[in-house]
Amino acid sequence: MDYTSPTFLVIVGIIFTALVFDFLNGFHDAANSIATVVSTRVLSPGQAVLWAAFFNFVAAFGFGVGVAKTIGSGMIDPNAVDQKVIFAGLVGAIAWNLITWYFGLPTSSSHALIGGYAGSAVTKAGFGVIIASGWTKTLMFIVLSPVIGMILGLIFMISLQWLFRGTAPSRVDKYFRRLQLLSAALFSLGHGTNDAQKTMGVIAVVLFTAGYLKTLDIPFWVVLMAHAAIGLGTLSGGWRIVRTMGQKITALRPPGGFCAEAAGAISIIGAALGGIPVSTTHTITGAIVGVGATRRVTAVKWGVTRRIIWAWIITIPAAAAIAAFAYRVIK
Repeated sequence: MDYTSPTFLVIVGIIFTALVFDFLNGFHDAANSIATVVSTRVLSPGQAVLWAAFFNFVAAFGFGVGVAKTIGSGMIDPNAVDQKVIFAGLVGAIAWNLITWYFGLPTSSSHALIGGYAGSAVTKAGFGVIIASGWTKTLMFIVLSPVIGMILGLIFMISLQWLFRGTAPSRVDKYFRRLQLLSAALFSLGHGTNDAQKTMGVIAVVLFTAGYLKTLDIPFWVVLMAHAAIGLGTLSGGWRIVRTMGQKITALRPPGGFCAEAAGAISIIGAALGGIPVSTTHTITGAIVGVGATRRVTAVKWGVTRRIIWAWIITIPAAAAIAAFAYRVIK
């Protein structure tokens, strides 16, 4: 293998860009993991990002690579993909992440990635490169993941209120300040395993198209790099979005934070085990809304929620459009 050849250097550059996206994914989505535990004052922001980043990385060792395989070969025909397509797709995803971070919108890094990847691939080879079956379940879960999170958050919160109906609120808060550490850890595990796998899938396609992989399997060194990058991104935080997630949708106390994180963790880990690339942002937002709605419908700030939903809707086409433009420039 010639480590100084132009082709090898291009591959290294694209893998580096994929890891930059993964870092920004953790940075952008840090709010998903830490907003509830910070807003309930269970952990300080510094403690929370350390806690979340650690479990983002630990997720490398136990949840398989089903989502990575879906991204790598289940959505876009890998035989129609080249290095320009992948690089332009990453540019589209990174640009959209930075735009939405600037405006404090908790959009999906996952959907930005698949939108960018699809936009550049379609620009190169037409809509025939789209694998319909992979897109069907992904698009279904754009709707289903926040609904599942909301329903679980609602059920958990109602159950908790019934179980502790005769207990002083101060005692309940004391119990759940400790339990929220567990729920935050579980959610960060889910976030790490689902979101890091998307970058693994992209890196695997890069290596496959360059001939460094015979099949679209995920080498363990790619797993470790992806989880390290997303963990470092989470460690850097994303405070604009933390404020939106933790304070602007609804006010949370430790019991509500626990229910939201538990609902989100169950939804995301279940999807990851099924190889479904879902949005951790959509899921935890739905769970927070479900928890808030148990107090009263007006406890949820629906104006903020509508703004977030519109950002969700335009994420895939916006990232696809940026990536399509980037592909034409690169070509």
